[in-house]
Amino acid sequence: MVKDKACKLCNKIYETGDKCPNCEAKEATEGYKGRIVILDPEKSEIARKLKLKNKGNFAIKTR
Repeated sequence: MVKDKACKLCNKIYETGDKCPNCEAKEATEGYKGRIVILDPEKSEIARKLKLKNKGNFAIKTR
C-alpha cells in the first residue's frame, strides 16, 4: 500500500512521484496532521484563510 506524502512547502497531499504535482518541490513528508479537501477555492472561506488557490487534498500541518 502506498503511503500519502505531503509537500512541506504548499501542503498538497499526493501519492505518487518524487515531486509535488502542485509546486514541483521535492521536499515531502509522510508525517502530517489533518486533511482539508478544497472543492471550490474561490468560494471557500477556509481556502482564503489558508491562501490556497487550487482544489485538491491539503494537509493542515506538516512535520
